[in-house]
Parts: sequence; structure tokens; C-alpha cells
Amino acid sequence: MTDETIPVIDIEKISEQFECKKLRDACEKWGCFRIINHSIPLTLMAEMRMVVEALHDLPMDIKKNNKDVISGRAMHDFCSQLNVTPHQRKIMETYGKAIHNVALKIGQKIAESIGILDADFEDWPCQYRINKYHFTSESIGSLGGSLHTDSGFLTILQDDENVGGLKVMDNSDSFVSVPPFHGTLLANLGDIAQVWSNGRFCNVKHHIQCKEATIRSIATFMLGPRKGNIETPKELMDLDHPRLYQPFTYEEYRTLRDSINKAGDKYLQTGEVFELLRLIQ
Repeated sequence: MTDETIPVIDIEKISEQFECKKLRDACEKWGCFRIINHSIPLTLMAEMRMVVEALHDLPMDIKKNNKDVISGRAMHDFCSQLNVTPHQRKIMETYGKAIHNVALKIGQKIAESIGILDADFEDWPCQYRINKYHFTSESIGSLGGSLHTDSGFLTILQDDENVGGLKVMDNSDSFVSVPPFHGTLLANLGDIAQVWSNGRFCNVKHHIQCKEATIRSIATFMLGPRKGNIETPKELMDLDHPRLYQPFTYEEYRTLRDSINKAGDKYLQTGEVFELLRLIQ
């Protein structure tokens, strides 16, 4: 265990040179950072947590109607399957729009921090997942999932404000605890961010350790472009930094990642999939 703490990025100051450098350093060294002053009202965040708690408390036969992440285009189906009330749906839609705007702004600022001024993430869809780890008192100290990286470009997490448990791996392969921080969001960079940046950004490895019997979180995943390929901007390549990965679509990546998953393990070692991505033509 190290005594380091992950960086904190102030969105209100993100256009300032010092904060922009902090963001770039966080992406390169950590692949994760806390977001403060993100403009999402604390009341909306609290209301969203209440909706999530109510959905998790639904009878199991109703919850089984939906087992996937929520894409922006599937909100109607999700609400119908779980008998969501009009008020709950309004909160989810309002929160979804707000967190999507934050994801777009963060993506743009990440690109600007390394000199990419014309990056456009408008066509990069987001998905939402509401998680609940069904720990018991006997499982305190155990892991809620294997050590893994996220598959997309950016994950923004509203974590449980009362229960910690998230641990990230730093660049010395030591685990660092990420304690709750009221009113903030947590950003993780995924595999697509490392590919897009030509290996400059860190796709942070992380997992959840049980601290109490129940942990909830609300995750937003910015994936990859809906149309076209994922490829490194020309500004990040030169004679000393040749292209590491051939262009590919996000769907190609997901198919490849799923196809080489280890038996009995939901996640895979990122290095294996990256070596195969180098071969995609």
C-alpha cells in the first residue's frame, strides 16, 4: 500500500494552465482523478442515488427483466421493464443529460491537455450502469471483481459516499485506496483512451474490496465513436512516436476482448488484447 492519493481536478479552473497540466499528468501517471466543481447539483446527485436505491430494492422477479447497461437510446425499454415511475424517469433522464455533458467536457479537456484542439466526442455514445455489490458480513475484505481495466475511453463514477472500497493500481503496481469524497465524481480512463493517445495515457487497473455488506455506485461509460474508427490523432505521432495501433472500431474491440476472456473470469489482461489490436487491419 502507498500513501499517495489520486489527483483532484477542478473543472471550474480546468482552462487554466496549472489545472490543465494537472489533468494531463493525472491521465499519464494515474489514469484516474477526482472531479470537483462539476456543475451537477448535489440535490440531483442525491435524488439519483435515491432512485437507484429504490430500483435495487425492487423484487427480484422484476429486476431480472433488465440485466444490461442503459444506453441513452434504451431508456424507454429500461423504464418499462422495471415499472419506473414518471418521477424516477425524469430524474434519470436529467441526471443522464448532466453527466453526459460532464463526460463530453472532460473528454475535450483531456484532448486539449495534450494539444488536440479539434477533438470531437459528440458521436461517442455513453452507457450507464447502476451497480450493487451483494456482499455479506462474511465477505468483508473480499473482492467484488477481478482486477481489470474499463473497455471504453472514459468512465465517470458517482460512488457510494458512505462506503469506500475502490482500489486503483499506480505505476509502481501498488494499490491505492480511493476513499469516498462527498459531492465529487471519479473519472477512470479505459483501454480506448490508451489506444487513442498512442500509449501516452494510463488505462487504470482497479477493483472493489468489500468494506461493508452493501456498496452501490452509478457509472457512466463513454465508449468509442458510434461511426468510424478509433485511431490516434496525427499530432501524437512522429518519428520518435510511431503509430502503435491500427485503426479499429469499438465493436471490433469489444468482440475481440470478449473472445479472449479467460474461462471463469469476466475480465482479461489488457496486454493480451492490445497485442491483438496491433494486428487489426
